[in-house]
Amino acid sequence: MKWIVFSDSHGNLDYMKKAVEQEKPDCILHLGDVSRDAERLQDRYPTIPVEMVRGNCDGSWGEAPEEKELSFLGRKLWMCHGHAYHVKLSVGLLLSEARSRGAAVVLFGHTHEPLCFREGPLWVLNPGTCSGYPQATCGVIEERGGELYCRTLVIR
Repeated sequence: MKWIVFSDSHGNLDYMKKAVEQEKPDCILHLGDVSRDAERLQDRYPTIPVEMVRGNCDGSWGEAPEEKELSFLGRKLWMCHGHAYHVKLSVGLLLSEARSRGAAVVLFGHTHEPLCFREGPLWVLNPGTCSGYPQATCGVIEERGGELYCRTLVIR
């Protein structure tokens, strides 16, 4: 099982399409800015489920919530854009909230900088920006041998 994670697309679908074609994910996640791009991606790949949250540039329009919890291999995955947790200053508040929720993975965007690390049992993943500036990146969550792994990827 493989899920691909995008954030901060800001109207650019080209890199997201390249990444989906390359990685062939089972599910697509979009962390906001611009969540409408996730809807357009869903129209292009109707057989791949798409989950999304709103970012600070999305305002209050649309159906997407500001935060969402999902299950990946029976583990809790928490997704948000990150601006409400002041992630441009520090990820401390975000990690504290993720731990209080019992999350195995926390996904956030907003900074446009890819980040992936594990702190104890918690995976922390920021896919960066798939808009192409300064470079197009995304995140990947996958199962290998019953274990959960996260990574970032430069989209070419």
